[in-house]
Amino acid sequence: MTRAVFAIPGDKNRRTGGFIYEATVLRVLNEIGCTTAHLQLPDSFPDPTAADMDQTLNLLRAVPPDQPVILDGLVFGAIDPRGLATVRAPVIAMIHHPLGLENGLAADRAAFLMRNEAAALRHAARVIVPSAETARILCSQFGASADRITIAPPGFDRPAVDPQPADPPLILSVGLLAPRKGHDVLLNALAGIADLPWRAEIVGRAHDQATADALYAQARALRLEPRVRFAGEVGPKALRSLYNEASVFTLATRYEGYGMVLSEAMMYGLPVVSCATGAVPDTVGDAGILVPPDDAEAFATALRHILTDPHEKRRLADLSARRSATLPRWRDTAEIFSAVISGVKGA
Repeated sequence: MTRAVFAIPGDKNRRTGGFIYEATVLRVLNEIGCTTAHLQLPDSFPDPTAADMDQTLNLLRAVPPDQPVILDGLVFGAIDPRGLATVRAPVIAMIHHPLGLENGLAADRAAFLMRNEAAALRHAARVIVPSAETARILCSQFGASADRITIAPPGFDRPAVDPQPADPPLILSVGLLAPRKGHDVLLNALAGIADLPWRAEIVGRAHDQATADALYAQARALRLEPRVRFAGEVGPKALRSLYNEASVFTLATRYEGYGMVLSEAMMYGLPVVSCATGAVPDTVGDAGILVPPDDAEAFATALRHILTDPHEKRRLADLSARRSATLPRWRDTAEIFSAVISGVKGA
């Protein structure tokens, strides 16, 4: 018997942190005996057409009232709250990052999403988030009740670690080509260490073409070609190779609700340079150098320190490896979901 439904927009196997998290939790829930069906929703969220909104609400209304629906945050934050109130099944909101806090939004769009997500939260039986930081934001800015929020950190499969450091040193960054990921800051920082030997790979598909084109133009203007390569989206095998070749991992992010790629890099024993924002300090701890967001000069200084000080590089690498040894497995994450599902079904 199906115990729950996991509703995800579009292709659940997209190679971004949120989709990897949800697709893996869905798979492992079924492996541990918490039978969970996949419900594919239209892929236009968080900017759905009227027809897609109607289709989504009809699909959710068709779920039996004894089967909780885990609803992806891209849908939950943009869904019509009045329509959500007509769904018979209890809704468990899976919120990685509130939509209205995304960088690069027009002010009116951000304000609408903030109001809409706060209204939708009133119709959620429970909320699952990946970090204490996201829970804090939902309580302080969206009026969510702390007693309805459960923290389920992402799990991790231990990779095959086989360091093959590239020469010159490889600076690796992984993240969507989106304003929030701060790749523009990284490029400015790389220009500030152009006197050092290095090459850089930025892995991630374009979130929108305008942002991607601006990054390509910035790299040309800073004369970083061909030292910087935009690799696009790569498969797991190619990404493992890049992690093993890298000397340092970077993410000049403006905000993270968790930052799975940071933990992934730490499992490869990589020192991290990132930003002291959102959940990053909790994720990285003392295994990296964290600087203020949007501070390219400080980011460049941190990179220079790691690339020119072998002792510091080894120290941070050791801290990364030790900290990553405590990361949860995906079964741990799925068991938290299962407990939430059981609690909602038993209410």
